[in-house]
Amino acid sequence: MPMRSKRLLPFALLALAAAAGPALAEPAVIFDMGGKFDKSFNQAGYNGAEKWKKETGKSYLEFEIANPAQREQAQRRMAERGADPIVGIGFSQGSAAEKVAKDFPKQKFVVIDAVVNLPNVQSIVFKEQEGSFLVGLMAAMASKTGKVGFVGGMDIPLIRKFSCGFEQGARYANPKAEVTINMTGTTPQAWNDPARGAELARSQFASGVDVVFAAAGGTGIGVYQAAKDAGKLAIGVDSNQNHLQPGTMLTSMVKRVDVAVYQAFKGVTPGVTSLGLKEGGVDVAIDENNAKLVTPEMRKRVDAARADIIGGKIKVIDYMANLACK
Repeated sequence: MPMRSKRLLPFALLALAAAAGPALAEPAVIFDMGGKFDKSFNQAGYNGAEKWKKETGKSYLEFEIANPAQREQAQRRMAERGADPIVGIGFSQGSAAEKVAKDFPKQKFVVIDAVVNLPNVQSIVFKEQEGSFLVGLMAAMASKTGKVGFVGGMDIPLIRKFSCGFEQGARYANPKAEVTINMTGTTPQAWNDPARGAELARSQFASGVDVVFAAAGGTGIGVYQAAKDAGKLAIGVDSNQNHLQPGTMLTSMVKRVDVAVYQAFKGVTPGVTSLGLKEGGVDVAIDENNAKLVTPEMRKRVDAARADIIGGKIKVIDYMANLACK
């Protein structure tokens, strides 16, 4: 199983690396199913690694998981090569990180979207419900039918966390809003099935939905294309996806996996790190690609809701806290 290392000429000043403490060994990042160019979750992590590389002039190791069995193999191989830290992107890498981290207690590990309670592991999780609340609010305000939709990837509690936040935000803006929720599947293939994503989106549009939020990795690409074809609006996820279908993308719920990987490469703090609106871990994306779709009133409502969530005035239910959206 080949591991690929990318190298650049040394950068003049390694201020950021020095600020993190002693010089680190070559770090590694392991991308999950869907690949590092999925235009979503994995790619956000890739962008963070590349930012670190450009700023420091250092290289890093990387691997893209093609099947579930490779998760532990990849982490173990990276550890054997002396990589430190080793960053696993995706909840599915949690069990692999736990096994390998026990065998390599002197090396640091980071897992994103899962919690591993070991002294040499940092677990980075996000308050997806908070960012999803904001895009749900925007969806309901933009909808002309009062019907909005959600297309998730693999049907797991983490993705239900997105849909629950989205539903709360939509009903905050419009108590009578109808929210249709579909999941793509129950296996990892659900993250990379644009055809199925498009099919689910078209079905929602046929029922009257006119704004759809996809939290489905590469599957979302099919959702966005279907929205464009139907003259409807779509909402991206994880990375800023507004540029994929300008004029169709109302916004994107950005989840700063790039920041998580970048910070992990600079230095690891074992324990659980939770990133929400207050920490800049999630938010909505407004840029030149969607500026005409976001009305001044929408911006005002989003800004107010963001402040109220951060201040505790709005309590957004976390589906994963009780496996229910109530």
